Amino acid sequence: MADQIVITEKNSQAKDVRAAIGSRYGVILPAEGHLIDLLEPEEVVPEWKRWAPILLKPDGLYGTRPAMGGNKVAKLKAIHDALRTAQCVWLATDCDREGQLIGQEILEHYAYRGRVMRVLFTAQDSQTIRTAFSQAKPNVEYARLYAAAVARRQADQIYNLSLTRTATVTLGRSGRGVIGVGRVKTPTLAIVCRRELEIRNFVPVTYFEVVATAKVASGEFKMRHAPQERILRRDIAEAVAAAAQGFEGPLGVRVEDKRQSPPRLHDLPSLQKLCAARFGWSAARTLEIAQELYDGQGKKIITYPRAEVRYLPESLIADVPRIVAGLQVGQSFRDIPVPAPPVIRRGASGTFHDKGLEGASHHAVIPNPNTVGTLRQVWPGLSLDEKKLFDVIARAYLAALMPDFRYRQTTATLDVAGFPFKATGRQPIELGWRAAFPEWQPVDEKGDGAALLPSLRNGEPARLHDPIVETKETKPPPRYNEGTLIEAMQNAWRFVDDEVLRDRLKEAKGIGTPATRAEIIGGLKKQEFLVLQGKNIVPTETGLKLFAVLKDADPTLVDPGQTAQMECLLDDVVVGKQEMMAAIDAVCDVAQRIIGKLTQSPSAGGLASFGAARANDGSTRPPTPAMKRYAESLARQQRIAPPAGYATSGAICRAFLAQHAPTKAPREPTTAPSMQPAPSQPGSPSKKRRRVAGAKAAKPAPKRAARRGKGKIVGAPTDAPSGVTAQDAGGKTLLRIPYGNKEVAQKLGARYSSDGWYAPPGVDLAAFRERGWL
Repeated sequence: MADQIVITEKNSQAKDVRAAIGSRYGVILPAEGHLIDLLEPEEVVPEWKRWAPILLKPDGLYGTRPAMGGNKVAKLKAIHDALRTAQCVWLATDCDREGQLIGQEILEHYAYRGRVMRVLFTAQDSQTIRTAFSQAKPNVEYARLYAAAVARRQADQIYNLSLTRTATVTLGRSGRGVIGVGRVKTPTLAIVCRRELEIRNFVPVTYFEVVATAKVASGEFKMRHAPQERILRRDIAEAVAAAAQGFEGPLGVRVEDKRQSPPRLHDLPSLQKLCAARFGWSAARTLEIAQELYDGQGKKIITYPRAEVRYLPESLIADVPRIVAGLQVGQSFRDIPVPAPPVIRRGASGTFHDKGLEGASHHAVIPNPNTVGTLRQVWPGLSLDEKKLFDVIARAYLAALMPDFRYRQTTATLDVAGFPFKATGRQPIELGWRAAFPEWQPVDEKGDGAALLPSLRNGEPARLHDPIVETKETKPPPRYNEGTLIEAMQNAWRFVDDEVLRDRLKEAKGIGTPATRAEIIGGLKKQEFLVLQGKNIVPTETGLKLFAVLKDADPTLVDPGQTAQMECLLDDVVVGKQEMMAAIDAVCDVAQRIIGKLTQSPSAGGLASFGAARANDGSTRPPTPAMKRYAESLARQQRIAPPAGYATSGAICRAFLAQHAPTKAPREPTTAPSMQPAPSQPGSPSKKRRRVAGAKAAKPAPKRAARRGKGKIVGAPTDAPSGVTAQDAGGKTLLRIPYGNKEVAQKLGARYSSDGWYAPPGVDLAAFRERGWL
């Protein structure tokens, strides 16, 4: 057996590492994401199998056990076997907090005590990987990064499961569904719901503006009345217009030469915001394309995409000439006038800023310096979307190395009988970095400020004529798209009223992480709390109902500011400002207080119809294949045409079936249990789980590995005893669907009612029989 091994995060990474270093550092073994899971609450404390409003916090930390599913078991076994003889392990997982956890949690679970070296690379080409191995450091130097990952994962499990169970048994006592609460998920839903309610409750206000044409010796231009407050009465605006008609007076002219620095480089959130606005991409789509540019076969032309800062280390200044030269070989970037030498900006207001990277695992997203020379060969093989995203990243990099945009701003003012009029104009002096974006125009240059004013002198006379009263109306705030929602999550301080706390949270990274925000939004859409309307993302009625009940029970549950404070505590572990256990305890204290308020909340039982609401919210969903087949069968039998839209609208198809399907006979009592997807009262039984060989019990040791993310919701009803297939008098086949298989069952045609899971008439039962679900 090998005396040293390399652990990577996934197969593609293992392939790239193997191509770069061969077997020089031992056998290369890939993981498959997290190979280690946390124990479930009832595996730690058997009494926790019963759903109750309590804090599910063990003594110390949750223990760990091998993960199941996919190839995880086989991959973990291969790593475990290799660890028995390995004297040195090289961790070559991703360079962020999650990558640290994925690799080190395996070593902690199996109590490996040999030498461990950490390999960090922010690009996945062979040269970068070889350099990273040669510069590897002892893993102990990344203890804080690992502790921060453990703290986040443990805190999420305790917070999410404790409050999900508490909310379910206190607020939904007679309901059918789980009321899921997530430390990040629920405040994210709240951000969208608050905006939607703000829009729905918005009352537009009509106001008036006055615009007149000013004539001077060198020409004419528009001047706008500039009161301190909006004019809400037309008669006042008409009085201003009357005063302006024919008025002549001296202009006040101020000319200023100004400059504007280039925009900062991109991190993942800024890419997701820009691509949502420009291309209509979802957050997940942007991340998917960026990941392909980072580690796709024959690509690898950008650095690590899950960036959380927009600075570069000063050590990368040496790569500037190589990247610029590599980009300008291609036709797309050849005409961008980057000066020689390029402009290097250091510090907080610049591009290269070491201090700005403190506590961060990786820098801004830029072209890969080691592969940019192959761009001419790689470019033809890129998809159109990949070319679009690379163009965004490359132009931002080149712009950061170009001079400031310089312009001359002219401001003209005129006092019209006490009414101030104003005009502004902007004239470019030197395009600078703006030459990298020839088709881009900022919002502030699209209105009156974009006008070119004639040559003006201070004090010269101007005469106004043709004043116009414009009727305008206030507009509600825009709905979020996925990009602006991620920006809102990143800037959660905006939702905090306390000024001192706002300032502290401005330095934080918001709620969630760059790698998880798209997943959180996707999860809310999957749960049908959020839905897309064109490019916009809006809450469903079910999402609004859940938000209202949780907000009424305890506003902290849906407060992004509260979650941002918890994120600060967890982030402080990385930089040594907070101990791991202290951070977990702080989150648990918040959860415990919320549990206390929920159990005393007058909203208890407020979601009694939550399950029904969710069912009714699906009126626009398409019908199931079984419904369509049954509708077509009835139409043939009765020689009638099915209604228009039956194949796309579940409501239309359901109404047709209700009208034409044979009337059901009275149903006989059946022994099949009600397969509710969640407990309807405290203490619902939970499906038994077999203990996995090799599982570890919870221990108070502070270095126990943990998985960050959502804990699985347990507590589903037990399966019915096996027996013959049961059918009701209406021809429905009763099913036994194990908990956690809802989506698979629905794809196979299964449906759920108050009597439990069933297969409608006409659904093929073979797949259910194969799985033992009949």
